[in-house]
Amino acid sequence: MRAQEITFLKLVQGDKQFQVPLYQRTYSWGRDQLNRLWEDVCELVEQHLSGESTAPHFLGSVVLAPGQIQAGGVQRWLVVDGQQRLTTLMLAFAALRDHLRERGDLRGVDRVHRQILVNEFHEGLDHYRLLPTQADRNAYTSCVQSRAEAGGGDNVGAAYRFFVGALAEGQEAGDERWISTVETVLKDLLSIVEITAESGDNVYRIFESINNTGVGLSQSDLLRNYVFMLLPKRGERVYQELWLPMQQSLGPKNLELLVWLDLVVRGNYRAKQSEIYREQQKRLQPLAGDEAALQQELEQLSKRGQRFRRIIDPAREQSPALRAVLERLAAWGGQTHYPLALHLLDLVDAGRTTSDDAAEALLYVESYLVRRLICQTPTSSLNRIFMEAPKELETDRSAAEAVRRFLSGRRRRWPSDEELREAVRNKPFYWSGRPPQRSFILRRLEESYRPSEPVDFAKAALSVEHVLPQRPAPSWFQLLDEETEPGQSPQELHDLLVHTLGNLTLTGDNGKLSNHPFERKQQILESSALRMNLEIAEAQRWGKAEILARADRLAARAVELWPGPIGGIKPAGDEAPGWAELRAALVAMPSGTWTTYGDVAELIGSHPVAVGAYLGANPTVIGAHRVLTVEGKISPSFRWPEGSDRQPPQELLEGEGVRFDSWGRAHRSQRLTAAELATLLGKDVTQPVSQDPLPEGEDTAAAERFRTQLRENWPDAYDGVVAALDFWRRQGGYVTYGRHEETSCFPVLDAGTSHHPHLLWPVGIYPVSGAVEVVFQYLKSRSPFDDTEQRRELLHRLNKIDGVDLPEAKLELRPSFPVTVFAEHGDEVCEVLDWFVGVAALDLARRD
Repeated sequence: MRAQEITFLKLVQGDKQFQVPLYQRTYSWGRDQLNRLWEDVCELVEQHLSGESTAPHFLGSVVLAPGQIQAGGVQRWLVVDGQQRLTTLMLAFAALRDHLRERGDLRGVDRVHRQILVNEFHEGLDHYRLLPTQADRNAYTSCVQSRAEAGGGDNVGAAYRFFVGALAEGQEAGDERWISTVETVLKDLLSIVEITAESGDNVYRIFESINNTGVGLSQSDLLRNYVFMLLPKRGERVYQELWLPMQQSLGPKNLELLVWLDLVVRGNYRAKQSEIYREQQKRLQPLAGDEAALQQELEQLSKRGQRFRRIIDPAREQSPALRAVLERLAAWGGQTHYPLALHLLDLVDAGRTTSDDAAEALLYVESYLVRRLICQTPTSSLNRIFMEAPKELETDRSAAEAVRRFLSGRRRRWPSDEELREAVRNKPFYWSGRPPQRSFILRRLEESYRPSEPVDFAKAALSVEHVLPQRPAPSWFQLLDEETEPGQSPQELHDLLVHTLGNLTLTGDNGKLSNHPFERKQQILESSALRMNLEIAEAQRWGKAEILARADRLAARAVELWPGPIGGIKPAGDEAPGWAELRAALVAMPSGTWTTYGDVAELIGSHPVAVGAYLGANPTVIGAHRVLTVEGKISPSFRWPEGSDRQPPQELLEGEGVRFDSWGRAHRSQRLTAAELATLLGKDVTQPVSQDPLPEGEDTAAAERFRTQLRENWPDAYDGVVAALDFWRRQGGYVTYGRHEETSCFPVLDAGTSHHPHLLWPVGIYPVSGAVEVVFQYLKSRSPFDDTEQRRELLHRLNKIDGVDLPEAKLELRPSFPVTVFAEHGDEVCEVLDWFVGVAALDLARRD
């Protein structure tokens, strides 16, 4: 085997084709990996545009084995390892080419297509520079050929859509040179090590060896080995006195995090956690030969480690004020604030500021994080902001003032009081952040009432409750009907209100509250120990007026709890909140889907009329043609710009795979709801199912609630559902139940071992709404259904049953079919469940 470092452009140029063998898994990169790559690309673009010397970014290795060369054909290379990187970059170039086409740069389109994506003078499969596995091939070639169905619901389509959106948003913020610099970076500044096998090498053996190696050395392991190699005389003592205690007190992961934070706090805010060893080695290399200086460096790292322990374990902090805010940030979760918090503790311990001043500075950090979450400000730049802070803070001010001024910078997007009040009224708070963060905000709001007997939140098992239920009974719609606007249905009004902060509270009585009428909920809330619940119970009714009035009261408390930026006023000329999220949502939609103006409005906390006006004024927004009326029709007011050569919207949608009836209405199964749009954007839309079976078996009380709700609402389907669940138990599975509002039901299978559980569930059954959700969203991260082909097979088997119509574009979502299917086709559903269990069993045997 031979190896060489090479740019991506040089790797792919020439008449060659990279073939992904059948033994490789399908393309599997998701949002996290794509985000990391794109952040690296954007950093290189920024450096290049600012005139900084730009070293290539090492992307990883690609292992290739030579294939056969046919007469007049291309040189084939088998991709032994690295197909995820190759496929991702090819999809990035396909998106770049299509972005250039939108800008009218036809020379750029031709250049990217011919240089990167295709072998220009070859036809058939030889035409493609990359040929993925057969399972990914159609999705990939659709993107390369710019077919209407490009950007479907699988991982390949999702990656293509990711780059389409990233390029569109980046162009919006960048200057004229931005897009050409992106092209330069992708071609010439991403470094790959090309490892080439020789003829006769056992390619499968190489693949197996690469993917079955033991645990490698961590970055901190490499650094430790390097440092103590430089300490031949003092090494033993320094290790025992400094390194080993630090390693034992922090643990491997936190030690590695500390070594990275040490770089960031020193001012190297571009340091990546994957390159800690190289950056620390570069910093320490000048000290080689000076063991006293190296020992001093480790002493400083050890002291910084002790401060870091106060951040991750605030009980160690002596100052009450500082301990309280560190505890709140720990409860908030995540590591975003670590660089700034560690810097502030450095200042405190050095005597350069006081504990109270640092506590006030961290209150501004808490406020910054909370306000951004409530206002649903994009988090893409958040890590960088906090990494830059230690170097950028003004040193001639108090720490608190310096932090507040830094975070108040316009590009850092600290929402004003005005934006906060508007978001509390209109944004779907229930889809913001993670569940612990939503609970944190509600808990802090409850504490702001300063009750004489505060609730012990550490012991109380509280969860978020919708007062107006997510799936309301008819009596709720009758109440809402009194407050609808002209042309607005009670359902549309419900959707705009249900997830807002004004409709949410904390309770330990979710099961009791369910979707009962408000009068029944009042009776339960009257006995609550929470002041916010007693306030709700005092209301005479619970509709739009009451929800908005409570939102305004909570917003006033939020403004007091979490101070805003300096000035506190939304900067003039800023784009209205939500439009960036609208554009991101439309880009994220797979081909073959559509949505409504109301769904988009619910997602971004706006109004359908405002959404329609925005898209009417900006029809070239990517995916604007996919937004239809609530009936599924093209809006009469939607027009392409004058002179556009685009197809009429309905023809374009039909080419993408959307079905229309003779009245011009799009098929309902292909509609993406607001919740599905939120899922595509990576929002945490649903609470995860309880995954642990109770020791004594299933929860009999919850099972009885489920059966009662099912019998009352869908009596014809009752026997079929119960028989299917009994069949599931006979196959070795068990049934668990949800705890929110209606008692949902999940047939769960443990396809793991006693030491390593591996839980799978194919569907969730909702006995009030009558929906049976097929949980592709969860299955896509669980073997063997992380393979797109296995999820597609499940979809196809279900679609053979009368009454089931699941669109392939929703292979990463939770499409549903009516529970009434069980009334006449329960046996056919059981056949699919039997297949599901069999596939899981084969996978377990393979993993064993």
